[in-house]
Amino acid sequence: MKKQKIKKSTSFRFLFLFLCVSLSFFPGCGRKDTILKEAESPGPSSAPLSEENTFHDFNILTCLRKFDDRWFLVDCYHNQILYSDTLEAPPEEWKVMTREIAHGHTVDTDGQVYLADDTENNRVLVFVEQDNGFVLSGIFNDIGILPHYVVYDAPSDRFYVLSSMTGELYVFRHIRAEDDKTGEESASGRVVLEKILSVPELNGCYVRSFTIEGEEVYFVSGNQMIIEARLSDLKILRRYPVSREISGMVQLEKIEDFYYITISTDADFNQEYATMIRVKELSDLSENRYEDIYGYFAGGGTPYFIGHADGHYYLTEHRLPEHNLWQFDVEDNEITHVISLH
Repeated sequence: MKKQKIKKSTSFRFLFLFLCVSLSFFPGCGRKDTILKEAESPGPSSAPLSEENTFHDFNILTCLRKFDDRWFLVDCYHNQILYSDTLEAPPEEWKVMTREIAHGHTVDTDGQVYLADDTENNRVLVFVEQDNGFVLSGIFNDIGILPHYVVYDAPSDRFYVLSSMTGELYVFRHIRAEDDKTGEESASGRVVLEKILSVPELNGCYVRSFTIEGEEVYFVSGNQMIIEARLSDLKILRRYPVSREISGMVQLEKIEDFYYITISTDADFNQEYATMIRVKELSDLSENRYEDIYGYFAGGGTPYFIGHADGHYYLTEHRLPEHNLWQFDVEDNEITHVISLH
């Protein structure tokens, strides 16, 4: 009897292992897509927004990006996102994508859905476009503290959103209609929160943005150092200390042979230290070996995010009402054709 029990137990174990191995050969079997959170419904849908901007000026522009043939601007202190076919159009001729945000900072798209951070409400908003404007199709609440920066990364086909005060990077996935197994007609606009990555040492530090370069991601200094990490899991690869004078960084952008970095404040949040610098090696920042390039622009304001489209670079700036948006070129590491657009 004892030998028979052992034989039955062994047979069951082999059967279990056989089933596990067999299922692993069929992608649709024995596995579920990882989903932490579905977007909440925004409630009764209102008519898509396509009306023109009611303001005759911009009030702290944070982000300029171009999607297809249209320009999108985040008009931060007017609590709205705008879009226009013409970059030089005066403020009142831009159309409104949404007024559902409170001091939002960025917007990005994969070509089908648009994600925007709703900073003061700790939310991420999802939009889809219809024939007569944009519709808010989903809301993610409780996205860290002050989500501040949204990027769509085409190689990984994911949206990444930074919670600026907790060191958390929220990873969102757009489930397209052809990939969805639920049979829902609205699947083309379905976005899910897939996972949350974190850099624990950034918890409690104010980090305004991140930069994805291939399989690495750089977090600008919130704790007096730039952190380079592996994008897949945020394992820290390198740390680059920076001085207190430039530690209130906004964004890092690699342009040709230099890292261009916008500075909002020093470590004590004093905007008098606002400037724009560039450096070839990030390790030089600890010794303040960098080039201050804010003189190419008017200076005296607070440079913010850098964008790139149509062969030009764009810089948003605040504190100076007469300078909200700059265009500039970089040719053989020389800054040229600096133009104030708004």
